[in-house]
Amino acid sequence: MQNVLQIVYLIPLLPLIGFLINGLGRKHLSKSLIGVIGSGVILASFVLSIWVFLQVKGGNTHEAHYFDFISVGSLKIPFAFKIDQLSSLFLLIITGVGFLIHVYSTSYMQEEKQEHFGRYFAYLNLFIFSMLLLVMGANFVIMFIGWEGVGLCSYLLIGYWFQKQEYNKAANKAFIMNRIGDLAFLIAIFWLIQKLGTVSYSEVFTAANLAKLSTTDVTVITLLLFVGATGKSAQIPLYTWLPDAMAGPTPVSALIHAATMVTAGIYMIARSNLLYSMSHITMDIVAYVGLATALLAATIALKQNDIKKVLAYSTVSQLGFMFLALGCGAYTAAVFHVMTHAFFKALMFLGSGSVIHAMGGEQDIRNMGGLSKKLKITFITFLIGCVAIAGIPPFSGFFSKDAILLSAFEKNPVLYGIALFTALLTAFYMFRLLFITFTGKFRGTHEQEHHLHESPAAMTIPLIILAVLSIIGGFVGIPEVFMHGGDKLGEFLSPVIATHAPEHPVSHSTEYMLMGLSTGLVLIMILFAWFKFRNYQRTEATGFGKVLENKWYVDELYDKVIVNPLNKFGGFLKTVIDKSLIDGLVNGAGRLVNYSSRQLRLLQSGQVGNYVLLMVVSMVLIFVVQFFLRK
Repeated sequence: MQNVLQIVYLIPLLPLIGFLINGLGRKHLSKSLIGVIGSGVILASFVLSIWVFLQVKGGNTHEAHYFDFISVGSLKIPFAFKIDQLSSLFLLIITGVGFLIHVYSTSYMQEEKQEHFGRYFAYLNLFIFSMLLLVMGANFVIMFIGWEGVGLCSYLLIGYWFQKQEYNKAANKAFIMNRIGDLAFLIAIFWLIQKLGTVSYSEVFTAANLAKLSTTDVTVITLLLFVGATGKSAQIPLYTWLPDAMAGPTPVSALIHAATMVTAGIYMIARSNLLYSMSHITMDIVAYVGLATALLAATIALKQNDIKKVLAYSTVSQLGFMFLALGCGAYTAAVFHVMTHAFFKALMFLGSGSVIHAMGGEQDIRNMGGLSKKLKITFITFLIGCVAIAGIPPFSGFFSKDAILLSAFEKNPVLYGIALFTALLTAFYMFRLLFITFTGKFRGTHEQEHHLHESPAAMTIPLIILAVLSIIGGFVGIPEVFMHGGDKLGEFLSPVIATHAPEHPVSHSTEYMLMGLSTGLVLIMILFAWFKFRNYQRTEATGFGKVLENKWYVDELYDKVIVNPLNKFGGFLKTVIDKSLIDGLVNGAGRLVNYSSRQLRLLQSGQVGNYVLLMVVSMVLIFVVQFFLRK
């Protein structure tokens, strides 16, 4: 696969070049040229990713080694890219969905000034570059470089409108909460280096090296990596940054929350599946944390009124489902849901952007209603996204969510019951969002109603493409119960991800029953949402609804228990330790030298009598020391 070795570096390099051109030339290039460059480099990477995917599908995998990034004694960490089934699939998702989001952005961000337009596309290109580096890296260190890169870019993009202080706070929150997870990831890398002397996947995941790790080593390393994943993929307790990340432009929300950054944790655990499968403790923790996150976020989404906040908590919930699958050992199901989620969640975020665009910046769904008449393409595509995420067959979400629910049932029926309940909440809050936004009477101002219009082609064409993918995307993972050999995705990923052997396998008849049960209950929830919200009238939340609307007061709890005490401690360090003690020592040393020099200069008075007196006193002291004090 020598030819791939020669060109595979172009996949991340092209977005990096786009970042440099648009970033440096943002004051000189026209908006149209900036859009063409920004989108064109991602399209080129997508074409190359398709070519690489076809090579891998034909059985050609390769590790492209370029140079030794770190070489210290026996430790050698190469700058290398691993091209295999898992990385090639993620390349398609990142560059494919990323390209559609870039095209959408050319129209959505058109009102921005030329300089800021260029800055926006530069950040987007850098984000894609970092994400590609993350999934292509052949070792944990290159993955970590990309991992940090997407964290930086998310900070820049969330705080893109930096004139607003609350947006800067949201960017800071995302950056700081991610640093917590990143520290754990870094410790895990050092632990691997100390125990194995390598961080390359091809060496770490060999039977010989895995055998060198004790049960404690495996548990600690996998838990540390999981803490890293909870930060990047927004799991309890590090999930609160993601809903606040809605401060960024809507296409950024689609990019961060659908196909790229938040799925980094899923990719990392799927890549390390051999290591995770060795620790039942970690697997259980991953499953329980994922399920708890899915349920918590779903309950919060029930009462959110900001169109993007509903989708944000939906993302947190869906990521919880993916971690549930990982914890149950169904790594392929988790990756499958990453793919289908990228389609329908990007579709819905971009659809919400189309609604916000039509509403003149309004994001509160209580001020919308009846938009299906004016925004027909947006409504139809958004409906398709809602059906897909609800898990109605044969849409893509049905196949991936069914695989996750089945893996939960095979591990523990209680897990399945909670997961199914969460899936029903998902269907309810997504169709609540759809019906309040698109049906009934318009509840906004007369000016907003006059302004309503369908979005331009640059925004609607990506919606249509993503809608088609949301319909057909699930057919790559048809369950065995439907078609023998239908799970093409599992077959494709099998060289990288071990086949899932459930603890309690179920019969085909049980699997049919579970599918029928979930589908039937989801349809009931959709009908319930229809009757409840088709003629929605604005009401204020009370009682438990108020708790959900205020997100279980988790942010307030974090502020009281962690943020405020840390701020007070920081204030104490600043005023007492820093200013009084440290500054006192430093400034005191300066004052001491100053005072001493002022006193010593008096010795050089220029008067001969003083000098004679000093000589006599000195001679007397010398005699005293010599005769009386020396032994």
